[in-house]
Amino acid sequence: MNEEGTVDELREMAELLKLLGEPMRLAILALLQEKVLSVTEITALLRASQPNTSQHLRKLRSAGLIRETKRGQWVYYSLNLEEYPDLRVFLSQLPGREKRRLELSRLE
Repeated sequence: MNEEGTVDELREMAELLKLLGEPMRLAILALLQEKVLSVTEITALLRASQPNTSQHLRKLRSAGLIRETKRGQWVYYSLNLEEYPDLRVFLSQLPGREKRRLELSRLE
């Protein structure tokens, strides 16, 4: 690999890390690691405003970390980490996993 390619890869990694530096986005990814969710469910679980949640979802989708699927009038979000397998391991280590699972079980 040439030096220019390495610099480009480092820039991409820096952008990804900057994106993940926002606690709300990390919380969204952690929730989506457990279950496919709608924006309404994510908003309720995080006790956030819908516009704020949507903004973070848009950034995560633009980076390719999540995908959206339309079912009727609802849009559902899921993780898309095929290009970042290490990120899945990292997310599984975030604090509060049991609490998230408990809250998610209440949605069912």
